[in-house]
Amino acid sequence: IYLWLLAPFYCFHLYCHDHGRIHVSNLCSAKMVLGFLLASFGFVEFFYILLERSQEIHQHMVFLLSPIIRSLTVILALCIIQLERVRGCRSSVFLFLFWVLAVICSLVPLRAKIQLALDEGIASDIVRYFAFFSYFTIQLAQLFLCCFADQPPEGKTNPCPVKDASFLSKILFWWFTGLVVKGYQINKLKRGPPALLPDQAQLLRKLQKEQSSGFFLLRTLARKFGPYFLTGTLCIIFHDAFMFAIPQVLSLLLDFMRDEDAPLWKGYFYATLMFLLSCLQSLFNHQYMYACFTVGMRVKTAVMGLVYRKVGDSVLNNNNKSFLSSLVINSIVNLVSADTQKLMDFVVYFNAVWLAPIEIALCLFFLWQHLGPSALAGIATVILIFPLNGFIAKKRSKLQEIQMKFMDGRIRLMNEILNGIKILKFYAWEKAFLEQVLGQREKELKALKKSQILYSISIASFNSSSFLIAFAMFGVYVMLDNRNVLDAQKVFVSMALINILKTPLSQLPFAISTSMQAMVSLRRLGKYLCSEELKVDNVSKAPLSSDGDDVVIKNGTFSWSAEGPPCLKRINVHIPQGSLVAVVGHVGSGKSSLLSAMLGETEKRSGRVTVKGSVAYVPQQAWIQNATVEDNIIFGREKLKTWYHRVLEACALLPDLDILPAGDATEIGEKGLNLSGGQKQRVSLARAVYRKADVYLLDDPLSAVDAHVGQHIFDKVIGPKGVLRDKTRILVTHGMSFLPQADHIFVLVDGEITESGSYQELLSRHGAFADFIHTFANTERKETGSRRSNARLSMVDFMPFSRDLSQEQLIGGDTTNTNLQNMEPVTDADEEQVPEDLGKLTVVDKARTGRVRLEMYKKYFKTIGLAIIIPIVFLYAFQQGASLAYNYWLSMWADDPVVNGTQIDTDLKLAVFGALGFAQGIAIFGTTVGISICGIIASRHLHMDLLINVLRSPMSFFECTPSGNLLNRFAKEIDAIDCMVPEGLKMMLSYVFKLMEVCIIVLLATPFAAVIILPLACLYAFVQSFYVATSCQLRRLEAVSRSPIYTHFNETVQGASVIRAFGEQPRFILQANKRVDFNQTSYFPRFVATRWLAVNLEFIGNGVVLAAAILSVMGKNTLSPGIVGLAVSHSLQVTGILSWIVRAWTDVENNIVSVERVNEYADTPKEASWTIEGSSLPLDWPQRGTLEFQDYGLQYRKGLELALKGITLNIHERERVGIVGRTGAGKSSLALGIFRILEAAKGKIFVDGVNIADIGLHDLRSRITIIPQDPVLFSGSLRMNLDPFDSYTDEEVWRSLELAHLKNFVSNLPDKLNHECTEGGENLSLGQRQLVCLARALLRKTKILVLDEATAAVDLETDTLIQSTIRTQFEDCTVLTIAHRLNTIMDYTRVIVMDKGHISEMDSPANLITKRGQFYRMCREARLV
Repeated sequence: IYLWLLAPFYCFHLYCHDHGRIHVSNLCSAKMVLGFLLASFGFVEFFYILLERSQEIHQHMVFLLSPIIRSLTVILALCIIQLERVRGCRSSVFLFLFWVLAVICSLVPLRAKIQLALDEGIASDIVRYFAFFSYFTIQLAQLFLCCFADQPPEGKTNPCPVKDASFLSKILFWWFTGLVVKGYQINKLKRGPPALLPDQAQLLRKLQKEQSSGFFLLRTLARKFGPYFLTGTLCIIFHDAFMFAIPQVLSLLLDFMRDEDAPLWKGYFYATLMFLLSCLQSLFNHQYMYACFTVGMRVKTAVMGLVYRKVGDSVLNNNNKSFLSSLVINSIVNLVSADTQKLMDFVVYFNAVWLAPIEIALCLFFLWQHLGPSALAGIATVILIFPLNGFIAKKRSKLQEIQMKFMDGRIRLMNEILNGIKILKFYAWEKAFLEQVLGQREKELKALKKSQILYSISIASFNSSSFLIAFAMFGVYVMLDNRNVLDAQKVFVSMALINILKTPLSQLPFAISTSMQAMVSLRRLGKYLCSEELKVDNVSKAPLSSDGDDVVIKNGTFSWSAEGPPCLKRINVHIPQGSLVAVVGHVGSGKSSLLSAMLGETEKRSGRVTVKGSVAYVPQQAWIQNATVEDNIIFGREKLKTWYHRVLEACALLPDLDILPAGDATEIGEKGLNLSGGQKQRVSLARAVYRKADVYLLDDPLSAVDAHVGQHIFDKVIGPKGVLRDKTRILVTHGMSFLPQADHIFVLVDGEITESGSYQELLSRHGAFADFIHTFANTERKETGSRRSNARLSMVDFMPFSRDLSQEQLIGGDTTNTNLQNMEPVTDADEEQVPEDLGKLTVVDKARTGRVRLEMYKKYFKTIGLAIIIPIVFLYAFQQGASLAYNYWLSMWADDPVVNGTQIDTDLKLAVFGALGFAQGIAIFGTTVGISICGIIASRHLHMDLLINVLRSPMSFFECTPSGNLLNRFAKEIDAIDCMVPEGLKMMLSYVFKLMEVCIIVLLATPFAAVIILPLACLYAFVQSFYVATSCQLRRLEAVSRSPIYTHFNETVQGASVIRAFGEQPRFILQANKRVDFNQTSYFPRFVATRWLAVNLEFIGNGVVLAAAILSVMGKNTLSPGIVGLAVSHSLQVTGILSWIVRAWTDVENNIVSVERVNEYADTPKEASWTIEGSSLPLDWPQRGTLEFQDYGLQYRKGLELALKGITLNIHERERVGIVGRTGAGKSSLALGIFRILEAAKGKIFVDGVNIADIGLHDLRSRITIIPQDPVLFSGSLRMNLDPFDSYTDEEVWRSLELAHLKNFVSNLPDKLNHECTEGGENLSLGQRQLVCLARALLRKTKILVLDEATAAVDLETDTLIQSTIRTQFEDCTVLTIAHRLNTIMDYTRVIVMDKGHISEMDSPANLITKRGQFYRMCREARLV
C-alpha cells in the first residue's frame, strides 16, 4: 500500500530533481537480479497454487491474488530503481523504508511458519517452506543492499564524503568514521566539504533597497534558507513523538512487573520496544541538529560575506573618517567573529522557542493522567521557577553588553599597541599602555563576575527543578487524601516525565536568550549593513574621449562627513587630457583631500565632479598587501612580461629585487614590514603604473625616496619623457625642483585654490606661490627627504639576501612552529633549506597536532590553586550523594506495603525527601559559583601573562608575527578562557558524577548488569578517545584558518581607498569568500564529528536501557517494582548523560587549546628587563649627553653578517652630528643600537660613561629621545599622546605645543588638549602628526636627541620651522640627525659618512668637502657645491 500510494509523488519528485545519469554499477545490477528473483517467486507461487490447490481456490480467492500483487509491487520497485539511476539519485530513502516495511510484514508469517514447522515437521509441504524462506532471505538481502550508495553521476566529483554516503550512513553519520580514524594522521583532514555560499550581492541589494534594521536581514535569510530548515523541524517533531512514547511503555512494563501471571514474552516485548523507541528518538534528534547546523553555517557564511562586501562598499566606499573611527576595524572583526556566531546559534535553537511550550504542556497532560489535579502543583512550581530565570537572563544580557563594550575597547587598544609597538619601545611607554589595557580588562571581568553569579542561581534553580516539581506534586498528592498511594508505577513514570520536562525547561530560557542576543546582533549587523555608503554620484565616470578635459570639478565643496565642516571650498578644476598637473600647499591645506574628492572618497556637498577613463591612485602612505612583491604590483591583472619589466625599471625597483631573497617572489610582511619606506612607495607607484590607467592621482609619491631615486622616477615615470607621458597625471608634491616641468600648478591654502597657472605665470604674479618659491630657493635643493623605516635597513648591495627579514627568525630554535626562514645555510641544520620558503617572512599561524598536552591542564589548574579546587570536588560529591539518597528513598517509599488502602508515616517520608533535595540544591549553587570564580581567576592571570609576554617581546617578534594572530589571541582565545572553559568544566563534572549515580543505582537493582555495563564502558572509552583527538585537531585547524580571515579584513579596511580606486572590490570579495570557505571546511567536520559521536554513544546508552529492562524481566520474581522503576527510569537518562559528558569533555579539550595558544608566546625570546632593581643611576642621568662607541658591532640575526662593524666613535656634549650614507649603509642601525632595539653583537656603547647594556631598557629609553620617521599617534586625547604618564603640567604641555608650532591649531579645537585622536591619528594630517612627535620630544627635553629623517612628510616651510626649533630648543643637547637632505646638516659640528656598516669619513662638513671624498660626491649630486 505504502509503495503504490506514494510512488506517483516520488516519481514526480525525481522528475523535478535531475542530478545526471548514473552508470549501471554492480550494486544496481545486484538489486535488479534479486528483484527479478522476488517477482518470479510470486509468479511461481501463483502457478503452484493453480496446479496443486485448484480445488481450494473458490473458497480463498485471496490466496491467488496475494502472490500476483506482491510480484507487481516488486516490479514497481524495480522500475523506481531504474528511474532513480537515470535521475542520478544515489541512495533512496523511499525504497529503504519500503524494504523495511516488507521485512516487518513478513515477520508475523515467519513466526507462524516456524511454529507450524516445529509442530508438524517440514516434510509436509517442503516446497512452500523453501519458497517462503528464500523469499524472506532475498528481502533481507535487498534491505541490506539499500544501505549502500550508488556511484556518483558522470562528471561530478566532490571532495565531501557526505555526497558519497548512503541514506542509512547519512542517518547514522557512519560516513564520517573514515575521517575520525584519520583524526590521528590529521593532515588529510585539510579538505572538508564545499562551502555553500548564496548570492551575497543579491542579498545586499535587497537589504539596501529596504534600508531597514536587522529584521529585514532575518526575512531575507529566511527566504533563502527556509525550506532546508523546515526538514529539520520535521525531524524534531518525530523525535518528540518517540520521546513521549517511552514513559508510556515504562508504565506498561511496571504493570507487567506487578501482574503475577503476565506471560514473559510481554516483558521482553516491552523491553525491546523501549530500546527501539530510544534509538529512533536519538536518530531523529541528531538529524535535526545536523540540518540546523548546516543551515546555521550557511547563514553565517552568507552574513560574513555581506559584512565583507559592505567593508568593500562602505569602508571601501566611505573613507569618511568619522565613520572609520566609529566603526573601527575591530568592531568589524567583532561583527565577523561574534555576531555571525550568535546568528548561527539562533538558527540552531530557534525551534525550541515554540516547541518547548508544547512539550511542557504535553508533559503536564500525562502527569495529570497519573496524579490527577496534584499535577497542578508541578505547574505552579514551573511558573515560579520561570520568571526568576527570565529575570536573570535579562540582567545577564545587559551585563553581557557592558562586557562586550569593554572587550571592544580592549581589542581596539591592543590593535593600536600592535600597530604602534615601535614607538612604544622607543619612548618606553609600554607600562602606560599596559595599565590602560588592564584597566579595561578589570571592568570587563567585573561585569563577567556579576553575570556568572546570576547564572549560578539560575543553574541551581534549574538543576533542582526536577526535584522541586516532584516534591510539590507528590507532596500535594499524598496530603490531599489518605487513600492516595504512591506506588512504583506512579512514582517512576512521573519521574521519567519530569526528566523529559527538564529538557524544554532548560532550552526555553536558553533559546529565548539566544534569540535576544541574535536580535541584538541582527540589529548591529543591520545597522552596519545599512549604514550610509559613498554615494555613487559623488563622481560621474565618463568614457575616455579624445578631446576635452579628463578631470573636471565645478564649484565643488567637499567634507569628510555629512555633518562635518567642509575640507575643500569653491573648487574649480579643469585638467586637459595628457597634462601633468602639480598641486602644492602647506601641511593640512587639503592636497590629499582634493585627490580624495576626485576618487569620490569625500562627501560631495555641492558641485560636479567628472572623471573620464580608468583611474590609478598612489596614496601618501603606501599600502602594501601581505603578498609577494609581484602580486603587489600586478594587483590582480595578468602578467605581461615585457611591460612588467619596463615598470620595474622605471620605478627603480630592479636593484632592490636583486637583493631581496627571492626576488619579486619575496613575501612582504603585513603593512610592508620588511620594506623600507622608499621601497614601499616605489612598489605602490609600480602598481599604479602597471595598470595602464588613463588618469593618475599621485599623492606625494616622491617624498619617501632618496633624492637621486626621486629624480630618476620623475624622469622615467611622471615627467614629460616618462612612461606616463601621454596620461593625465595629478601630482601632489613638496619637491620644488619638479614644478618647472609641470604643465599647470594649483596652489591650495586652507582648502581653497588661491592660484593656478604654469610655473612662469605664477612666478610673474608675485603672489603667495612666488614668495613660497623665493623663501626656499636657497634651502631647497634636489634633496627631498626619505622616510625610510628606521627599524630595518634597506637593501645592502654586498649582502647575499636582505637582512630585512627580521632578526631572530628561528624563534627559540622551535623549528616545528615557525617556517624555517634562514635564507642561507647558517648552520648545518639548515642545509636542506626548502627553496619555496625563500622570501617567506610572516610566521603562519600553525596548527599543533595531537591531543592537548597535560601541561596545559596543569597550568590552568595551577593558576587557580588547589585550595579552591579540592572543596569544589567535595561539594560535587556531596551534591550527587544527596541526589542518590533521595531517589533511593523514593523507591523504598514506593515499595511500602499498603495497609487499609493507605501508607504509614507519609509526613516523615515527605520531610526526609524534601530535606535531601534542598541540600542538593544548595550544593549545586556552591559548585557553580566556585567554578565560575576559578575561571575568572585563571583568565585574569593568563591574560596578564599574555599581555606582558607580548609587550616584552623584541621588535623582531612583531615583524614576523601578523597582528591578526596576536589579535586573535586577545579576542577569541581569551574569550574562550573567560567563558567556555569554566562552562565546560561545570557541565563535565556534574554529568560525570551523575553517571556514577546512575551506574550505582542500576547495579543495586540488578548486580548482573555489571556484565553488560563494563564492556559498554570500554567501548565508550574507545569511541571517545577517537573522537576527542579528531575534534581537537579540527578545532585547531579551524582556529588557524580563522586568523587569515581577520588579517584579510584588516588589510582591506586599511587599503580601502586603493582597492576602490583600482576597482578591485570583486577580487577582494572573492578572496574573502575563499578564506571564509576554507574556514568552513574545518568547521563543518567539527560539528559532524559531534553528531557522529552522539549517535554512536546513544546506541551504547540505549544498550544500558535494554540491559536494565531485560534483566528486570528475567528477575521478575525476586525484584520489587520500586527498584525496577528506579533502575529503568534512571537508565533512560544514560544516553543523554553520556553524550553530554563527551560534549563537555571535548568542549573543555577544545577550549583548553586556547590556553595552549595563549601560552605559545611565553617561550618566545624577550627583551632585556625594563628596569633593574637597585640600580644606582642618578635621576638626572645623562647630565652631559656624551656618547662613546667602542668597537661596536650589531647584527640583525644570529649567523648573519654584522650590520655595523667595529664602530669606534666619541660624541661630545652639545655636539650636533649628522649621519649620512647611501640607503642601507647602516645609518638607522646606529639609532637602533643606541636605543637597544637591537642588542650589541660586540663592543659597547657608553652614555655619560655608563655602559647602556648594564641598565634597564626603560631607564635607558626614557632618558633619551627620538623623533621617528613614521609619526604614530594612538587613539585617545591629544594630551595622552604627548604625555601618557601624566608626568608634566598643562603649562609644560602647552609650551611644547607652542614650540612645535601647533598651539594655534590646538587652541582652535573645541576640546583643546582633550581633542580625541582617532585610531592612528587619522584625523590629523601627516605633517601635523609629525609636529606632534616633535612636541613629544620638546616635552621630554632629554640631553640626547636622535632625529631619524623626521622631515620627510613635511613641506619645506614646516621643515624649516622644525629645523629652527631643534636648533634653538636643543642647543644644550647632543643631537644626532640621520639625514637625507644634506642642507639640514651643513652647519653641524661633525658629519659621519656611513658605508656598508663602517664609518668611511668623519669630520666637519667643510673639511669633508675639501677632502673631495664620498661626502663631496653626495653634495655635488645634491648641487650643494
